[in-house]
Amino acid sequence: MSTPKQLIDFLHKAKSKEELISQLEFLLTPTEMQEFNNRILIAKRLEAGEPQRLIAKELGVAIATVSRGARALKAFKSSDLDLP
Repeated sequence: MSTPKQLIDFLHKAKSKEELISQLEFLLTPTEMQEFNNRILIAKRLEAGEPQRLIAKELGVAIATVSRGARALKAFKSSDLDLP
């Protein structure tokens, strides 16, 4: 996958949290914003050791979504980055 240079450049121009929120609201639908938020919540809850089925039930997402998050988290952790 190539780096989304235009996206990074656009978001990097934000001078405050409020500007960044405005940029994200411009780029994403409310549903897409919720999906991004869910991905972060899934990763944090997986990191805390919560069961995938519980996470799926409580967030109202498919178990496949949580399983995909678990695979993505494993790859992310191998990159030596920290979760937000």
